[in-house]
Amino acid sequence: MERPYILHMFTPGRQMSPFDINMAADAGWQMVVPYAECGLDAIAGLTQDTIFSRGPKGVARTGIFIGGRDALLAADMLDRAAGAMVPPFVVSLMADPSGAYTTAAAMVACTEAALQRQGRGLAGQRVVILGGMGPVGRICGVLAAQAGASVALSSRQGIDAAEEAARQTATRFGVALEGVSGGDRAAVRASVAEADVVLACAAAGVQVLSAEDLACAPRLAVAADVNAVPPAGIAGLGVMDHAVPLAGTSALGIGALAIGNVKYQTQHRLLQAMRETVTPLRLGHAEAFDRARQVLATTT
Repeated sequence: MERPYILHMFTPGRQMSPFDINMAADAGWQMVVPYAECGLDAIAGLTQDTIFSRGPKGVARTGIFIGGRDALLAADMLDRAAGAMVPPFVVSLMADPSGAYTTAAAMVACTEAALQRQGRGLAGQRVVILGGMGPVGRICGVLAAQAGASVALSSRQGIDAAEEAARQTATRFGVALEGVSGGDRAAVRASVAEADVVLACAAAGVQVLSAEDLACAPRLAVAADVNAVPPAGIAGLGVMDHAVPLAGTSALGIGALAIGNVKYQTQHRLLQAMRETVTPLRLGHAEAFDRARQVLATTT
């Protein structure tokens, strides 16, 4: 009898996301086993319990998925799991905390494609991320910075909170980020006045840019929003818009469901690749971005 494909899913939270469990099952994993309240210090032991019980052939049908809600902690957990491997007992690893890595990958890849339609790329662009303290906002910032953009994380909690989030994230991922205040309308308008790209990563149902705010962004080339719950995070932006002209601006708009479609395909293909690979994979935010670009290249 062939050994089943088993995906062990570790989260530091109280429960693993049902979304991720569904995604794993739909990607062909036969046994999907969630583990809750797994802190950083537990990962090495859990990883070694995962690898040693199946033998070198069994590990080829075994994977580890790291969830949670903290984009930085997930990166640390991914490193810790990789460091606990003992060849030839090596399994594939994937991190996607709160869907942040695949969502950010999809958002930035869609933004990059919209910029390319205008004869430019991310390099040299000024990117302002509203809701930049959350996991999606932080990873969007990392990916955009790694692609050569000048990136600012904005927070409604003010400049101190934004600068601290930028410092922590920049240090962890080795990129340059800055913090800007989004604490009031004047601060938001000042930040978007110099923006080529605005990425709205705020909480669902919160509008971060009104039509009046957009009028203060004369350089804006792309505006993208991950909020699918009314009202739109960016005024005038439809959830299905995919590089559609945004009313009242010269920008192209990208809506939440357009991003979500790319995110879904990216996560599915990564989970599927883990199951099908002969050589163990390590999949983090960078690999998610590469796959999101591939999704766009094959579907548009």
